[in-house]
Amino acid sequence: MINIMDILKTLPHRYPFLMVDKVIDLVPGESAVGIKNVTINEPFFQGHFPGNPVMPGVLIVEALAQVSGILAFKSGVEGNTVYFMSIEKAKFRKPVLPGDSLKLTIKTLQKRGKVWKFSGKATVDENTVAEAEFTAMVTDVQAAVEDK
Repeated sequence: MINIMDILKTLPHRYPFLMVDKVIDLVPGESAVGIKNVTINEPFFQGHFPGNPVMPGVLIVEALAQVSGILAFKSGVEGNTVYFMSIEKAKFRKPVLPGDSLKLTIKTLQKRGKVWKFSGKATVDENTVAEAEFTAMVTDVQAAVEDK
């Protein structure tokens, strides 16, 4: 298991944008399973939606991406930041509500150097709530700035 302290050493994300509480399974280069415990204290619930709190779908995809980043870093890819390149086949099946425990399952579809393609599925109590395929690049923040 990868706990929150190790996640903080691995990802550059911080509150309020860190979307992974722990990783319960990881096979380097292949797959990972993370957990996000959704609480009413999440800052996005103030505006999405007052009186009917629902976790935004884009943040569920972001949570999947963060687990993918942990998978890439723990697989030995060098760099300190993961950037989305594309998001495909995103589907949102059911709302995610305060009190839900979001299980984030990632599988590697393809890898070429620092560019990886993943499939991700988010579930709550074994029910699929969202899924997507996405491509990301692992790089250094400084290298990305210099490329501009």
